[in-house]
Amino acid sequence: MRRGQLPLSLVEVALGTVLILGVALGFALGTPAPDRQGPQLDAYASDTAAVLANDPPRHDGATRLQEIVASPAAFDRERDALADRVTRILPENILFRVETPHGAVGTPTPNGVSTGTTTVPTGHGSVRIIVWYA
Repeated sequence: MRRGQLPLSLVEVALGTVLILGVALGFALGTPAPDRQGPQLDAYASDTAAVLANDPPRHDGATRLQEIVASPAAFDRERDALADRVTRILPENILFRVETPHGAVGTPTPNGVSTGTTTVPTGHGSVRIIVWYA
């Protein structure tokens, strides 16, 4: 009775093929792409905060941000002007929400989207700016 054996070179070719296919699949499937939206959105939020922190106040305070957090009455008075100013600062394809201790302006933040945020402390509380792609 004869036993059948695979030639050693055939086994080497099969193992080499599996190895090459494995490496090729690793490159093809790869790792998930890095989140490129998050850093850009964080930059938009930080830039918006910087502009608002350097804008002169419309009525009282040292800056626009300090003016809107000074009191609930000041926030109510400046709410529409703040929303208009942030709309002018950001590109058209960016939605925003500005949250203060006395209220918020902008669109409510949806679930499941990449956002950029920044928080700016002021003498009367923190202002949080959240941005995302429309």
